[in-house]
Amino acid sequence: LVHHDLNNESAPTLSRRQFLGASIATGAVISSAAITGCASLPTHEDSPSIVIVGAGVAGLAVANRLSRQLPNAKLTILDSRQEHYYQPGYTLLASGVWTSADKVIDSNADLLPSSISWIQEDAQEFLPDNNQVITNNGNAISYDYLVIATGLRLGFEAIEGLKIEDLGSEGIGSVYPSPEIAMKTWQEMDAFRQKGGRALMTLAHTDMKCAGAPLKMTFMLHDRLIQAGTRQDSDIQFFSPHGTVFSVPVVNENVLSRWASYDPAIGVNFNQRLTAIDKGSKTAYFTDEAGNQNAQEYDFIHVVPPMFAVDSVLNSPLANDKGWLDVDKYSLQHKRYDNIFGAGDINGTPKGKTAATVKLSAPIVVTNLIDVIQGRTPSQTF
Repeated sequence: LVHHDLNNESAPTLSRRQFLGASIATGAVISSAAITGCASLPTHEDSPSIVIVGAGVAGLAVANRLSRQLPNAKLTILDSRQEHYYQPGYTLLASGVWTSADKVIDSNADLLPSSISWIQEDAQEFLPDNNQVITNNGNAISYDYLVIATGLRLGFEAIEGLKIEDLGSEGIGSVYPSPEIAMKTWQEMDAFRQKGGRALMTLAHTDMKCAGAPLKMTFMLHDRLIQAGTRQDSDIQFFSPHGTVFSVPVVNENVLSRWASYDPAIGVNFNQRLTAIDKGSKTAYFTDEAGNQNAQEYDFIHVVPPMFAVDSVLNSPLANDKGWLDVDKYSLQHKRYDNIFGAGDINGTPKGKTAATVKLSAPIVVTNLIDVIQGRTPSQTF
């Protein structure tokens, strides 16, 4: 959790492009040179064909590392997106710290290695027994090795009465979907803080990306109300479908202690899952573990949707019983297909659907993939 000084406009910051460049070029600061990939490893004499599905942070990090460490490999990346989104910056847009969406948007063409072949289509089906990916245009892409970095899917449709078009209006916001909606969320938060009122902050019941973002939004709302002089006139309630607000105990305890110390305190409601919204009456409905539903009125609500694996993985032989990519949590190699690795949010691992996880795990994916190409057992552990 990062505290931003809202009153210091001149505070130095690392630009999005600088952060992306440093992360992709150097990876995490880890003691092992083998993990950071500072030294090039021997290339496979047969010039293996490696397909990377997804050009988000994970796909770009893997692609750039492989282009340096396996210069003889035939690298292909599959993704139709022209723009690259710096998603950690959405929280800054949604709380008014950044005022332009340009700060979180780059061009994928500028971030991809020049040696890679970019197929501007999306993966629709995985055929791992045939070593093929079928695109949304019906093209079959063959590979020797595959890295899946598709990201995940936001499931706003699972909340009854809510449409994606509702976000950023009528007191409803969400930090997750896009830069545009993040900016509209700030407009709703800004309008709310002028008068104060009742704010509901939520958390997803599923695995989710950046589980700290809902906590950041809660802290920022609290500070923005103080700035506007309306905190005493406002009630902030946080609803968690779990018995905690964060999975790391020390962070969970710190956050709960801080919220309880505020005057007025931020209320916390455990085992409460957001299941419906009536935007006309500004009422949200939460369901507990026993299936009992309770109604909560709001003036502002921050919605965190359920999050799921993308359909191409969910409906493939590559998924685990929850739909996520079935990789070993240590090697990040697929449990049944040795020539497939996962990177980023799609992985069915117990820790971290975050950019920080990508920074730490991308070097491991690359090193372990090279190990497999060269006939060795993966050597690095996440």
